[in-house]
Amino acid sequence: MGSAEDRFAIIDLAAHYMRGLDRLDGALLAAQFWPEARCEYGVFSGSPADFADFCMTMLAGHQRNHHLIGQHLIDFAGEDEAFGEVYYQAYHRVFDDGDAPRDLFISGRYVDRYERRGGIWKIAYRSELVDWVRDDPATDGMVAATPFIMGQRKPDDPLYHREAMR
Repeated sequence: MGSAEDRFAIIDLAAHYMRGLDRLDGALLAAQFWPEARCEYGVFSGSPADFADFCMTMLAGHQRNHHLIGQHLIDFAGEDEAFGEVYYQAYHRVFDDGDAPRDLFISGRYVDRYERRGGIWKIAYRSELVDWVRDDPATDGMVAATPFIMGQRKPDDPLYHREAMR
């Protein structure tokens, strides 16, 4: 049974992983894995560095991305190894061949193995399982008519401008 500190360290991996995807921060995404980890996604199989490059290239063509984390189950298998299941929902604003915006939703789970080395937890294996997908025409015309502050990608997102928050 891992400590609360161990659990939070593993849960933070998922949060930083999602931030890396949504803000197009490939270095942050890759840093959640041990360098020799395996990534198995169906559409991709390989190393964390190659996976980060794959994601940055693919997601750069999207207008927006938004990933949510659901329940996160962790099963400790000793002091330095754990297995996990993380539920997710992913939203992607994509464009069809006629340049019409579409909203693509993917929902599923990550099945993980984590290792702690030198006191640091990282992902040693991750597989993405897809439970359902929905693809609809975009219907958010009200966003253009409303003065929302829209999320951006690195480095333009307000997240990266902490001085402005002081």
